[in-house]
Amino acid sequence: MTTTTVASFEIKHHQYLDADGKPTQELPAFAKDMDKMRALYRDMALLRAFDAKTYALQRTGKMGTYPASLGQEAIGIGYGDCLTADDVIVPYYRSTGGLLKHGVTMKEILQYWGGDEGGSDFSVAKEDFPICVPIGNQIIHAAGVAKAIQVRKQKRAVVTEIGEGGTSEGDFYEGINVAGVWNLGVVFMVNNNQWAISVPSAIQTACETYAQKAIAAGIEGIQVDGNDIIAVRQVAEYAVEKARNGGGPTVIESVTYRLCDHTTADDASRYDDKDVKDQAWKNEPMVRLRKYLEANKAWSDKDEEKMMAEIAKEVEAAVEEYMAIPKPGPELMFDHLYAELPEMTKPQREEAIARYKNQAGGAK
Repeated sequence: MTTTTVASFEIKHHQYLDADGKPTQELPAFAKDMDKMRALYRDMALLRAFDAKTYALQRTGKMGTYPASLGQEAIGIGYGDCLTADDVIVPYYRSTGGLLKHGVTMKEILQYWGGDEGGSDFSVAKEDFPICVPIGNQIIHAAGVAKAIQVRKQKRAVVTEIGEGGTSEGDFYEGINVAGVWNLGVVFMVNNNQWAISVPSAIQTACETYAQKAIAAGIEGIQVDGNDIIAVRQVAEYAVEKARNGGGPTVIESVTYRLCDHTTADDASRYDDKDVKDQAWKNEPMVRLRKYLEANKAWSDKDEEKMMAEIAKEVEAAVEEYMAIPKPGPELMFDHLYAELPEMTKPQREEAIARYKNQAGGAK
């Protein structure tokens, strides 16, 4: 029997800053712009402060379940910094960083997670999709949006995110497959934070990388150090530019670590390894970028103190806006689902409103 190799593949890993904030190779031009790097550091700090505040709101009954991005801030902030107003984000539940970078407000995000569907009516990023909580659905949606853009012959990129656990869903494979067949301008960001809720990567997949799942769809797969915002941004910019200009789709696996619970409804201490997490804290994206800035004499303790004070005020202002919004009724489930409510659904809407009023009256 004669055998020959009919195809071979490789997955490349990209990193520019090591855990000590030291360059591992020649840096891209934007990384040498200290104003730009300070701005990215601030963006990550704002996301981290916002996430901390949401936890406090949830714990005090002022908001519903929320998924934080602690330790994963470089992913959303990194790709979000590459987008234009014409590009489209099709988010999943942990896409807060990307949405904030694209103009979605903290108030709108709080509104959504507070149970108010009006929070999905973004004031700026009008064509970004609502936050997707079901696992994997957003991948199909993103492929659909990219197809519409292709039909219209527009130079726009679509970016969607998914956790590494979500790549086990059929929707993921279907989405990347059709993206490959149709050469769609979509970037699939895989947040490999090591945990699919409580399931570790070791029993989630037999693949050596999540990026290699792109090979089955005939598209490019890249792995990046998800704790290195320079690497995330550089690779994302490449993939986004490719998507805008007819070069087709890309799967980007960002390797990081989830330093928080899966959501506020989870307790990661039940399954997480404390020693592993302690080590991950030394490798997280913000401390890495701060070391880089300090080495370039572009950051100080005084700068940190001033920034955190400013951010605290911004977050509090957003919370005040959110708290001032009247508590929504169940009619929003209907009013923000259809452009025109079907006749058969109108009685359901009225019944939901009546039950809500009766329950509210009984609680007084």
